[in-house]
Amino acid sequence: MVSAKREQTAGCRIGVVQMVSTGDIEANLAQADTLLEEATAGGARIAVFPENFAVLATRQMQAQGQTEAGSHPRIRQWLSERARHHNLWIVGGSLPLATRPDGSSIDNRVRATCLVYDNQGREVARYDKVHLFDAQVDDAHGSYRESDTFEPGNDVVTLDTPAGKLGLAICYDLRFPELFRKLREQGAEWITLPSAFTYQTGEAHWQPLVRARAIENQVWLAAPGQGGWNSSRRRTWGHSMIVDPWGTVVDELLEGPGVAFADLDRDKLRHIRESMPVWGHRRL
Repeated sequence: MVSAKREQTAGCRIGVVQMVSTGDIEANLAQADTLLEEATAGGARIAVFPENFAVLATRQMQAQGQTEAGSHPRIRQWLSERARHHNLWIVGGSLPLATRPDGSSIDNRVRATCLVYDNQGREVARYDKVHLFDAQVDDAHGSYRESDTFEPGNDVVTLDTPAGKLGLAICYDLRFPELFRKLREQGAEWITLPSAFTYQTGEAHWQPLVRARAIENQVWLAAPGQGGWNSSRRRTWGHSMIVDPWGTVVDELLEGPGVAFADLDRDKLRHIRESMPVWGHRRL
């Protein structure tokens, strides 16, 4: 369902895609395709997928990461084709990739990688998740140890897009404000945060952290999430949202598949930064 709420100001429209992915990669891609149609119909020029949008099951990560690093990558090719077909930029959530940015292979683990495609289907940026979620959560899943499956990335990544300079982050990165400071230092005007927050941690911390990162860095923040029962043991929080540089939630989805929209007004961004120039007031 396309969210009924709309931001009416001028600017580049983005669509934040919320999904309920499962262990079936082809079904996930079919769900993603339907939601891309909704994003396009809603006027988005850029669509942002959640974390693990196509591959959710931990047991699939290694094999699919090898496939994506090979000569016939299933998900990377799909993202390229869909971007070109819809004349749409796509921030590809995250997918497993068994090579590093320098092309070297990874033994026994993969990177959690966010790839960005322009509207011609070209792969124009890559960000590897820096902070890995190793935690105990009071849910049916219990223990999460991303470091058993993933190798952390090292690089801070920004790029130019039709909506302005974009900074890339993924899920657990949200709890580390120093990354967002570095993205702002590199000129980020908006930041994407593909996520799959657990229901328990999302209920407690998701909105205050997303809004805080937007407020303290004076950026638009586009935060798509997984939102529902992904399996009998895993429920994700959802509440995908777009937050403006003042910390206002412009659009939000609660649970289930859908698309949230906002027009990223760069004049509004400039006004907020000029009227409260906190960046120039830093002392530490």
